[in-house]
Amino acid sequence: MEVLSVLVLVLSFLFFLGIGVPVAWSLGLSSMLTLMVTVQTMPAITTIAQRMGTGLDSFSLLAIPFFILAGELMNRGGIANRLIEFAKSLTGRMRGGLLHVNIIAAMLMGAIAGSAVAAASSMGGILGKRMEKEGYPKELGAAVNITSSTTGLIIPPSNVLIVYSLASGGVSVAALFVAGYLPGLLVGLLLMVTAAIMVRVHKLPAGEASSFGMILSTFWRAVPSLFLLIVVIGGIIGGVFTATEASAIAVVYSLVLSLIYRELKVKDLPSVLLKSAETTAVVMLLIATSMAMSWVMSSEEIPQNISNALLGLSDNIFVILIMINLLLLFVGIFMDMTPAVLIFTPIFLPVVTALGVDPVHFGIMMVLNLCIGLCTPPVGSILFIGVGVANTTIQKILKPMLPFYAAMVLALILIMMFPEITLWLPRVFGV
Repeated sequence: MEVLSVLVLVLSFLFFLGIGVPVAWSLGLSSMLTLMVTVQTMPAITTIAQRMGTGLDSFSLLAIPFFILAGELMNRGGIANRLIEFAKSLTGRMRGGLLHVNIIAAMLMGAIAGSAVAAASSMGGILGKRMEKEGYPKELGAAVNITSSTTGLIIPPSNVLIVYSLASGGVSVAALFVAGYLPGLLVGLLLMVTAAIMVRVHKLPAGEASSFGMILSTFWRAVPSLFLLIVVIGGIIGGVFTATEASAIAVVYSLVLSLIYRELKVKDLPSVLLKSAETTAVVMLLIATSMAMSWVMSSEEIPQNISNALLGLSDNIFVILIMINLLLLFVGIFMDMTPAVLIFTPIFLPVVTALGVDPVHFGIMMVLNLCIGLCTPPVGSILFIGVGVANTTIQKILKPMLPFYAAMVLALILIMMFPEITLWLPRVFGV
């Protein structure tokens, strides 16, 4: 019966995806069909509905709609422009400086808004035409924009890290947030090194050098935006408020700042709220159906069986981590990040913790791994946004993307091999 349940779960999920059913509905329907193998139809439907509702009954999940709204306000309120100008003043004299501007600004945007979608759309929209005008290959600029945008999912505040905290059974959100800084900076640094190499390959020009006064001026204009980082993360680390409360503070702060900048009008608020509600609905439905599938898998003892199988193959921690990372890289190609985190965390976390891996370290590693999937076809959401903003095609962009894929994989290997990259800051701050 267990083998039949697994076959029904996997094959039905792949079938629904294959005929074009959205991922969230595919997760829910395949979970329901799997449960119907062992129980009657109506109890199965009722149980899945209950598990979907129970899966969303978490105070920590309240942070997600607030951070989504804060990110939308920041994207529309002129904050991205100020971050780009500050980043440009820092890298003005470098060859191919606009590529480095994109990476630095994306990291700054991620540290404030925590949204890869917001970073990809805003940076691509603002910098894309400017790069093309100055002779940058369109596809190279899009490749940099797509890969650098994912740093916002590692550098806090990050909705995906909140989801991982839920799926892991209560890993500290504060610890995950603090742990994301150095890995996020490492990814950004390796992307900048790769961009510098590509600059020389394409013989791109240097920009104008920025004076100290210009750097100071752009920094001063960006200070109110950057201060949000101190308020949110500082408040969480200092125990002033929880991550959920911090998300609400981020909304209030970004709203006030956007109105002060006068780039967001009161009349624009309904459209901002509607866009945030649409995004929240999609994310929450994915979480609900993923939690239902996780419960069905647990009831069929699938995680336990996989854990026993992996531990039976080897007791070498690096062999197990390599196998898990290879599987997650494959999963990330075909599955969105949120359901992948919710489904595979309960499967792999017991395996790695049995071998002594810290749950915080594994969470950062898992999120970075799945970030690569966001940049790959056929379902990479950030890839499609970046291609759309750049007005190019996936076929044209894949070759320029390859060196940046390699940079992200190298960052993943380094984080896997050296846990202190992830765990040093949480130990310093005692979270």
